[in-house]
Amino acid sequence: MAKRKDAVRVKMEDPFHMIVPYIMPKRTEAEVCSRETFDVNNLMKYIDERNKEEGVNLKLFHCICYAVAKTIYHRPYLNRFVAGRYFWQRNDISLSFVAKQKFQDEAQEALMFMYIKPEMTVDDISKIIIGDVKKAREAGSNDLDKTMEMIGKLPRFLVSFIVWMVKKLDFYGHMPESLAKGDPNFSSVLLANLGSIGACAPYHHLSEYGTNSIMITIGTLEKNRTKTVLPMTITFDERIADGFYFAKSLRFARYCFEHPETMDKPIGDEFPEGII
Repeated sequence: MAKRKDAVRVKMEDPFHMIVPYIMPKRTEAEVCSRETFDVNNLMKYIDERNKEEGVNLKLFHCICYAVAKTIYHRPYLNRFVAGRYFWQRNDISLSFVAKQKFQDEAQEALMFMYIKPEMTVDDISKIIIGDVKKAREAGSNDLDKTMEMIGKLPRFLVSFIVWMVKKLDFYGHMPESLAKGDPNFSSVLLANLGSIGACAPYHHLSEYGTNSIMITIGTLEKNRTKTVLPMTITFDERIADGFYFAKSLRFARYCFEHPETMDKPIGDEFPEGII
């Protein structure tokens, strides 16, 4: 029986999901892109009020991470991936993003990776993100960055062979934990906070490398006389769940933005009944 260290195999019973990894073997063949807007009026007020408290430095991105993590926790199909033509359910929920070390063209990017626990609140997520970004900027890189830098200095034929071998190992579920750990391509959700640099929320492709099934780009806040809107573009692998499941899951995330008091509670706390 096929095994992986990072997930357990899910045996699909309906005929479509049994055959779809063979019809669409590539993640990039199964991409669906959804452009969404979220009303964040209440959330922005919540952030302003919370930041009046001593020791609190809450950012919009921290709240987005909480909403995404809570949605994934309560909608577990979103935490699946397809590898080696099989469906897998991850053992953990993980979020990843890229942090610019300086807001300059030539500045390097640091890869950030965060595991989510059900007891976490938005304050826990905020502290982790602030701490990890600070460490990466002070150190100039993390372990994964150093590994990629080392491989990148090898002759071209060796780099090609290493990448080919790593992909084969991942296909058969034998990817070394030392290579996958901390790699955004192996996270539940990869986020790109482009709004922090005043950009829009463009479509972003998924990757054949790794196991990441959901990519979210976050744009700049849009304000008018009545409300503040947050644009996001979500790209996901349609093989892991049907359209109904995805659409319903978006309502869970929307609830978090419209009822930010939820973020004071652990991610594992249930959503109120009747919100769908």
